[in-house]
Amino acid sequence: MLKDILNTSPDYFCIAIFILAFSIVIISIPSIIYTSLKYGLFDKNDLYRKNHKRNISRLGGLAIVGSFTVCILLFSAIINFKEANFLIASCIILAALGLKDDVYGTNTSTKFILQIVVAFILVFFGAFRLTSLYGVLGIADMPPLWGSLFSITLIIFLNNAFNLIDGIDGLAGGIGILTSLAFGILFSLMGQVPYAFIAFALAGAIAGFLKYNWFPAKIFMGDTGALIIGLISAALAIKFIELNKFTGENKPAFYSAPAIAVAILIVPIFDSLRVFIIRILKGGSPFKGDRNHIHHRLEQLGFKASWIVISTAGFNLATIAATIFLQHLGNFVLILLIVALCIAFNCLLTLSLLKKKRR
Repeated sequence: MLKDILNTSPDYFCIAIFILAFSIVIISIPSIIYTSLKYGLFDKNDLYRKNHKRNISRLGGLAIVGSFTVCILLFSAIINFKEANFLIASCIILAALGLKDDVYGTNTSTKFILQIVVAFILVFFGAFRLTSLYGVLGIADMPPLWGSLFSITLIIFLNNAFNLIDGIDGLAGGIGILTSLAFGILFSLMGQVPYAFIAFALAGAIAGFLKYNWFPAKIFMGDTGALIIGLISAALAIKFIELNKFTGENKPAFYSAPAIAVAILIVPIFDSLRVFIIRILKGGSPFKGDRNHIHHRLEQLGFKASWIVISTAGFNLATIAATIFLQHLGNFVLILLIVALCIAFNCLLTLSLLKKKRR
């Protein structure tokens, strides 16, 4: 019966998986907060990059990954979607890494090694691998080895990119919802039900978490949540690009798929690349934290946390809409336009900050 409903009305299943994921998180977060209070599991507020005044639990990511895992296991059993097994295995490993880091801390080499292992599982066992860059940077089809290495690098980068934007109440969650909903809607329009399920399950889980993470936050997602959102977003982006690959036998549902994927993920991509480049130019380590992210700069201009999330998400949404509308221009032109838009946005922020300092 369930398979019949799925075949005739897959949109109902997308809504159902969103509601289920949302409900699980809503129910579980209060217990996590209680446990954190009981055992003193907090994000200590004595770190110089933190701006909250209370000790707050960093274990909200447990609710996100738990809800996502339960939903995907239930729905993948209905549709016999075996690729979900590798995605869930990767999520469990990464969640364990994030949990240890949130509670006790983890050295950089351990985090990097485990992220490589997780990316390896997704690429070589789950087939989440890019085979072409569609002429971007002059690269078309890639040999399996180079495509696999590039995919592993991309997954690791996006893992950490979402972690880097998790510096303001609701920001990583807000961008995570926008990202997963965008992929979910696009996969639904393509008729790719399994990947739409994955995206809507993640969106529902983050939406439930955001109720407690909106300013002023009662709980944070920590590395556990941010790493999982980055991992799943990377997997969805790779599949979206691959399923829209133009060949003689396949007519893509969306043209310029790499550019659309970049537009969907532009906030973590641009913010991470920007801070890495600035840190390197200053002669420092690209992995040493600072208060130079886009959300920090907006905060310096006087924006409240909620408006930082809204304005950043608005910029992200406008970029997605423009890229989809102009998809026939091709990847190279669209990515140049996206980069130009980001540079213009950054220049506007810089000029605004300079004017404020002069005053």
